[in-house]
Amino acid sequence: MSTGASAPLWIRELAQPYLRAFRPLRQTGRLCGWWFLCTPGGRRTARRQGAAAEGLPPQAAGFFVGHLLDTTACPPLQVRPPEAVVFAFVHPVNGALHSRLVAAPDSLFRKTFDYIRWLTHRPPRFELHTQALAALVRHESLRDRPTRLRLRYSRNFFIETLAWLVRSGLVRRLHEECAGQLRLPTAHSESPHASHSGRGRRRAGSERSQLDAHPG
Repeated sequence: MSTGASAPLWIRELAQPYLRAFRPLRQTGRLCGWWFLCTPGGRRTARRQGAAAEGLPPQAAGFFVGHLLDTTACPPLQVRPPEAVVFAFVHPVNGALHSRLVAAPDSLFRKTFDYIRWLTHRPPRFELHTQALAALVRHESLRDRPTRLRLRYSRNFFIETLAWLVRSGLVRRLHEECAGQLRLPTAHSESPHASHSGRGRRRAGSERSQLDAHPG
């Protein structure tokens, strides 16, 4: 999987049933996948906080679902690319919303981390990084997986991780917090699950070839 890889649509279709209230935005490059944003929209920002923040609006919160293709793509994570990754974020780091939802001693992210670590006992476990964009994150290396099975492992990892995030209450609470802060509507939109989409299965072939091409 090269650094020029495009974000496959099957990831968006798989994740949307879990993240219905969040707007998808494609991310390509060293971090390859989809942002799911709670944001007022508008122009993309030129302000950067490392590769992970490229292309984000000036103020946003939500989730990322996709792959890490480079060791520097998402600091401070220690990674062995290619990796499947899901993380919750608030942007910009150290902004007012980030300070309240992530960095504060009794923040939503800290409470969720304590609860979700209690829920999930087997690796890879969730990590909390209060001074990074990837604040509440779970990631797993695919390097030692057989190349023909990397896509399957990715799909299973995404489904399992997203289900835990929903169960923890973070998906609902983060949207409620951000919708009030950013004056957003709270209406949810429905999306079909990727497993029911023939298009998702066809697009998966392209992603499989990209993952297989990555040195492992």
